[in-house]
Amino acid sequence: MDNFQPLINHVKSRVSLTEEEIQAFVSCFKVTKIKKRQFIIQPDFVAKYRNYVIEGAFRAYVVADAGEEHTIQFAIEDWWISDYSSYINQLPATMFVVAIEDSIILQIDFESEQKLKVSNHKFETFFRIMAESSFAGMQRRLISNLTKTAEERFVEFEQKYPKIAFRVPQYALASFLGMTTQYLSKLRNAGLHKKS
Repeated sequence: MDNFQPLINHVKSRVSLTEEEIQAFVSCFKVTKIKKRQFIIQPDFVAKYRNYVIEGAFRAYVVADAGEEHTIQFAIEDWWISDYSSYINQLPATMFVVAIEDSIILQIDFESEQKLKVSNHKFETFFRIMAESSFAGMQRRLISNLTKTAEERFVEFEQKYPKIAFRVPQYALASFLGMTTQYLSKLRNAGLHKKS
């Protein structure tokens, strides 16, 4: 049950559940160990699971026609990751999701999630809260990309996500922030991240 405790805490901080409801919720998840550089989602295959990270780190990215990679999302402990368009609509994925460290995740499949939502409105509320939070985060990132300079995006990211900034490969962070690896290196060497 140790592997499930972080998820239990995560859910209980958002909705109030009885012991019986907690058991019903976690029983729909399976524990999966993932090796570094192992893919859990690849384009053209339907994303079967919504993934909650217990331990480790992941990166979701797309590859453009010219071959360059664009990082869409990172996930570390207590975060969720999937190709949500694929998972929610049960259509082929367009993203890669790869482990950037040896990791342990809890996975729920689409059908089990739907059954959970139907069985108890609290579960539906939990998934709605997560969806709203994810949407708000994506909107903030879009606005930041449109209105802030590369330097401002870099400083903002390092202040907001200090646990991620130095755990992920520099090329992946650079592509997430919309800059070259060389430029990111230059910003770090200038000590920009230390400024408030």
